Amino acid sequence: MDYPNTLPLAVAHCCRTLWQAGFEAYPVGGCVRDLLLARTPQDWDICTSALPPQAQSLFPHTVPTGIDYGTVTVVLDGHGLEVTTFRCEGGYRDGRRPDAVSFVSSLTDDLSRRDFTVNAMALAPDGAVIDPFGGQADLEGRVIRCVGAPIQRFQEDRLRMFRAIRFAAQLDFTLDPELVHALKALGPQPHHLPAERIRPEVEKTLCAPAPHWAGLLFSSGLLSGPEVDASPLSGLPREPLPRWAGLASLMAESGHDPLPLLQSLIRDKKLIAPLSRALVLFQEGLPQHASGWRHALARYGVPACEAGAAMAQVQGKKAPRELLDQVLAQRPCLSAKELALSGRDLAAMGLSGPDIGRVQGMLLGHVLDHPEDNTPDKLRLLATQHIK
Repeated sequence: MDYPNTLPLAVAHCCRTLWQAGFEAYPVGGCVRDLLLARTPQDWDICTSALPPQAQSLFPHTVPTGIDYGTVTVVLDGHGLEVTTFRCEGGYRDGRRPDAVSFVSSLTDDLSRRDFTVNAMALAPDGAVIDPFGGQADLEGRVIRCVGAPIQRFQEDRLRMFRAIRFAAQLDFTLDPELVHALKALGPQPHHLPAERIRPEVEKTLCAPAPHWAGLLFSSGLLSGPEVDASPLSGLPREPLPRWAGLASLMAESGHDPLPLLQSLIRDKKLIAPLSRALVLFQEGLPQHASGWRHALARYGVPACEAGAAMAQVQGKKAPRELLDQVLAQRPCLSAKELALSGRDLAAMGLSGPDIGRVQGMLLGHVLDHPEDNTPDKLRLLATQHIK
């Protein structure tokens, strides 16, 4: 089997091993889509006619990652390749997972169960694209379209609605009108999707090159909140903190409290904590002067202040971000640990216990207003005057 040189050696070796054992094997799904878009695939999935035990017997190192659904992970040269038996799926009573999986012998049957046409293509050993549902045409037309009826695809797995919007945002494609109609029909209906599945799709949409598609998450009813024009998000860095902050600002601008939505989706304290603090800072009013930003940085932390500046930026106010950048570039002292006079130095001056903390607080407040005074001599003089 001569595979195209666009395939990593591990992928070609895996497929070749399966073929030589008498089974079909094809790279499938997103990796094929990315190759056709001249993008480097992040993951490689392989579909095969081999049953899981048969696939496991051919490779020395496998992991039964989804054995009930026909998937084993084959580890080759340090790469994990998901190898899944051709399958079709039964009902989806919970709108998340198939009630049952049946293994089939046809690649076309396997491709027919997939979500979107651009993800329903496979790569033959000679490099030909196997594309029974028009995925290549939709790539050329830059459109996300369901395989089969959108209503059925979305009822099977409600997460596909979030994925459709995410792909449109990441690829800067349009959405098929029939797909959009299904989104708006099913979006407001209750579902059982946990936050840990929804958040990555929303976050990838927000951080994508075309984040304006995030507005459809609200207008379709998938997320609770006001209808917003999310296009200003494109002016922010493509990172979770500023993009979530920008979305929160757009929701607040429409008179909607964004905190309940953020707290329901984001369980990561390293992200939700600065976002929560940023909302307080933003509502209080962002600093107008360098001294104010230094005090805010000391009180709320750098991530929260950067999020607050992003909130202003999506509303067309660039000055807070520019001033904050200037302050951060000066690397100001923002905590007692960064004072030029340490707690040990204060102890040597005769202070002890809570008195050390009180004097450090006084010194920090002074340095936040007068950063040039953060020298041992100046702080010792201030401390001495305070003690007297």
